[in-house]
Amino acid sequence: MSTTLDASRAELALLVLYLNKAEARDKICRAIQYGSKFLSNGEPGTAQNVDKSTSLARKVFRLFKFVNDLHALISPPAKGTPLPLILLGKSKNALLSTFLLLDQVVWLGRTAIYKNKERAELIGRISLFCWLGSSVCTTVIELSEIARLSASMKKLEKELKKTNKYQDERYATKLKQSNDRVLALVKASMDVVVAVGLLQLAPKKVNPRVTGGFGFVSSLISCYQLLPSSSKAKAP
Repeated sequence: MSTTLDASRAELALLVLYLNKAEARDKICRAIQYGSKFLSNGEPGTAQNVDKSTSLARKVFRLFKFVNDLHALISPPAKGTPLPLILLGKSKNALLSTFLLLDQVVWLGRTAIYKNKERAELIGRISLFCWLGSSVCTTVIELSEIARLSASMKKLEKELKKTNKYQDERYATKLKQSNDRVLALVKASMDVVVAVGLLQLAPKKVNPRVTGGFGFVSSLISCYQLLPSSSKAKAP
């Protein structure tokens, strides 16, 4: 009984730690937002109201969040990173920081603090293009990093030809990194589709239901990525 209670306390402590993160609460709200968009399919009703109200609520979680990517933009890159990947990474940081900064203006417009509605809508559209650009950059970066990891793992496999590669700590670490990169690639690719849907660049193919479906799945991936390591190990 005591062991079960201790285990329950430990699980609750992890849950509290998880929910204390503003980023985690934002991604949970994002899942609700896009799940509602999927259900409403752009039609008026309760689901659409939930979509709109949750979208507005999420903007509060993102106040001053642009500083994170601004800091990453001016920080030195990791040693050994190829120049094209450095440029892509800095472009992603610049675009995402701009998106989050402009999103604050959108929030001011929706709360009627900023009175120029037409300009707020234009700024909102520009911010979404910035998010689309950052998602495309992320997709290319993850593809490139997966290719680099794959080449490194093949080289390591040759060294470990006579042993069990899965028992080697270096190989296990690279395999985990590769799996994390693949998950990030799937999420970034889905975010590209979501951005296209929100911008209505292909309204016949990427309708509100498709946008909502892709956004919901990418939100669940984000929620999983924010889990503590011990919880991730139990998830499968």
